[in-house]
Amino acid sequence: MSGVEVTVEGLSKSFGRANIWSDVTLTLPPGEISVLLGPSGTGKSVFLKCLIGLLKPERGKIVIHDTDLVRTSESKLYEIRKLFGVLFQDGALFGSMNLYDNVAFPLREHTKKSESQIRDIVAEKMDMVGLGGDETKLPGEISGGMRKRAGLARALVLDPEIILFDEPDSGLDPVRTAYLNQLIVDLNAQTDSTFLIVTHDINTAQTLPDNMGIMYHRHLAMFGPRELLLTSEDPVVSQFLNGRREGPIGMSEEKDTDERAAEGDTEQAELPPLQPQLKPLNGVERKAAGRRLERVIGTLQTLPERAQQAITESLTDDERRRYGVNGGAPERAQARSPVAMPVVGHEQRHSRWPFSRERS
Repeated sequence: MSGVEVTVEGLSKSFGRANIWSDVTLTLPPGEISVLLGPSGTGKSVFLKCLIGLLKPERGKIVIHDTDLVRTSESKLYEIRKLFGVLFQDGALFGSMNLYDNVAFPLREHTKKSESQIRDIVAEKMDMVGLGGDETKLPGEISGGMRKRAGLARALVLDPEIILFDEPDSGLDPVRTAYLNQLIVDLNAQTDSTFLIVTHDINTAQTLPDNMGIMYHRHLAMFGPRELLLTSEDPVVSQFLNGRREGPIGMSEEKDTDERAAEGDTEQAELPPLQPQLKPLNGVERKAAGRRLERVIGTLQTLPERAQQAITESLTDDERRRYGVNGGAPERAQARSPVAMPVVGHEQRHSRWPFSRERS
């Protein structure tokens, strides 16, 4: 199992006359953990449904393995969907089936494996999420956190290259959310699959992902490495990631122009220090972490000064020597060839890393 790159370019979605978002452009790097944030009602779950082909956007591309999901045939789309695993908000388990049959369901539907093979796979995935021994329980007999883990085991049984998480922390207390976040990091280290997580939890956003994006006001406000967003002085990004009342995001999601303009002169509060990213506890190194570091270091000099500083401070002494980083920028940056990331936003169409930004 390994992750695959997902390229999204110029994607727009509406329901009738109601525009949900327009011209969304980003790249999910293979094997990395990306998080999509934003106020309620900005279309994050709609974006997930478009990625997997459950909803069809009016414009744009979603490219996986050189196939555009927006324009491909139904039969090809059916095959591409097998690359995905999905964890829904409530687990979406069949209430009349025990956990074993719930997890085994995709194998019975989409493969010709024998029951003995299915039994081994289900046991493996149940152990991976910490539910070994609970196979005979019904969804109604377990806690919400256990239902989510059972749903995650089911999402893993076909060894997907891409796993989508729709608000995995909803309904969980902070302790269970912390355990789930650690489980996600450990699973990413084991599978090297591409993860995309929709969440509202700020602690999750600050500690879990490699990359972050924020949906706001019918567009993708920003997408890029975690350090870029966590140090951003953009009013929308800073307000949301720090949970502040002051800023352009209002109680009714978008404020009128006069109110936003009136707050435009408000002095911004100092950003908190960058929290360290979660690391696997299972002793397995995340391959994506090394690929991500190569990519980010290769583009370090193109990032804002605050992001450069945050990335530099996160490096070990060995990494500083390896990449020639001394202070705020790599000494050999121009000599290195950064990993090409082909999709960007309007004014960065030829950037080399997955960054997207528009102005509302």
